[in-house]
Amino acid sequence: MIDCNELKFDSNGLIPAVVTDADTGEVLTLAYMNKESLAISLEKKLTCFWSRSRQELWLKGETSGHYQHIVSITADCDRDALLIKVHKDGPACHLGTDSCFSYPVVKNEEEKSPFTLDSLYDLLLSRKRELPEGSYTSYLFQKGIDKILKKVGEECTEVIIAGKGGDRAETIYETADLAYHVLVMMAELGITPDEIRTELASRHIIDHKVKQEKMV
Repeated sequence: MIDCNELKFDSNGLIPAVVTDADTGEVLTLAYMNKESLAISLEKKLTCFWSRSRQELWLKGETSGHYQHIVSITADCDRDALLIKVHKDGPACHLGTDSCFSYPVVKNEEEKSPFTLDSLYDLLLSRKRELPEGSYTSYLFQKGIDKILKKVGEECTEVIIAGKGGDRAETIYETADLAYHVLVMMAELGITPDEIRTELASRHIIDHKVKQEKMV
């Protein structure tokens, strides 16, 4: 498909990869590859990336089952970016959407509703009830609390790594991942956002010194 020796990897040994649906042309995600992950992708005909936050190889679908079967890999004119066309087994995004760039479709201004953590929590509850096939959220609920807590721990680590690295955009991205998984945990345990707000409000009125002692 492509000669790795012709590609221009950055100073970290990475090259950006834009993944699109081979049938529709829809952009599914933007990820990064190094020579090893690209070699695995070429060998398995499945997308494999390099996780910058976890610093490890990431075979898409290995956990969720949402594999991306490679149809073609093409480099751009400067040989420093890749376009990968795939047939996907399920959602491309870990949030359960077909694309990492998906947004709710609305017919007019009146139907638009702003995104809130409450609306996301309500969506998670519906996923828990209905368990739609191919949803990453459904997968988490089906695996249970141990799997959910494992993901919360992993996302905490990724936030720490991103924050320590001083990468603001990456820290925002990883914090959003953490917030999502914490909300999944809350939904699984029956904890509501209002209960968290109440807890935070109760701390706000506590004397600073007392609060410190209570937090120890």
